[in-house]
Amino acid sequence: MSLTEIPRLSLGLFPTPIHRLDNISCELGIDLWIKRDDLTGLGLGGNKVRKLEFLLAEAKAQGAEIVFTTGGAQSNHAMLTAAAANRLGMTPVLILKKRGVTACKGNQLLEKLLGAEVIFLDTDDYAEIYAEMDRIGAERGRPYYKIPCGGSNALGSLGYVACAREIAQQGMHFDHIVCAEGSGGTMAGMALGAKLYLPGTKVHGMMVDTDPFDEITPRLMREAADLLGEKVNITTDDYALRDQCGPGYAIPSADGNAAVRLMAEKEGIFLDPVYTGKAFAGLIAMAREGAFREEEKVLFLHTGGAGGLFAISEED
Repeated sequence: MSLTEIPRLSLGLFPTPIHRLDNISCELGIDLWIKRDDLTGLGLGGNKVRKLEFLLAEAKAQGAEIVFTTGGAQSNHAMLTAAAANRLGMTPVLILKKRGVTACKGNQLLEKLLGAEVIFLDTDDYAEIYAEMDRIGAERGRPYYKIPCGGSNALGSLGYVACAREIAQQGMHFDHIVCAEGSGGTMAGMALGAKLYLPGTKVHGMMVDTDPFDEITPRLMREAADLLGEKVNITTDDYALRDQCGPGYAIPSADGNAAVRLMAEKEGIFLDPVYTGKAFAGLIAMAREGAFREEEKVLFLHTGGAGGLFAISEED
């Protein structure tokens, strides 16, 4: 089945723009561009909109009335799922790990404005959270649909296969694409999409969590390829991974915060301290290590996350 044949809703404003970061290009001595997936149009924008177009199309087809998802307390994905579910007339229920900033600020404030039901569980085990979804769903007696953390399954990953095709259709070649990897779906989709639509492009995943992405990334790539009926040989030559977790998931890092400030001061663009700030810090480090040649074009995928910026304290 081709990408255009898989059911997909229209939730975002696409294509998102690509433009050059002139000031930071000069500072780093590279040809640096940015793909503005922080401008996808739903909520405060972000990468999850592309995934939700596929996932919620399946939910609608199955007749779901309740949409469950999960993540940390400041999950951008959870907030955007609530916004999308509301728009589609479904009821969002967010069962979140009691980790990170749980106060009514950042994405928690946005979820309150959306009227979403938020339940915190004091656990690090997603199996417990998915079991709670089933318990609540059965208790309420309405058809429901479960979206995994980050929307990162094979179907959700197709959102970034589509993004890679979109980049190809925008008519530019990039030697490198750099993106955050927090649950795996965006990176896997982009890496598979590059293999299908962007020959000669290497995708770099900046790992902001401690999950085994060396296993998760190729597995999601293979599963997404299977959905498309594509027979591709996935190898580690197709992508690269770099550890940018720092002191821990959802804990700001010094180099990540410096990257957030650099992007704001030089380009007037806001990153976040959990995902894009750490990912851009990885790109900066690679540039300073000489990983990019002068003649190569580098694209940074801005996956959004602005809501989380307003959850950190000044001392962070």
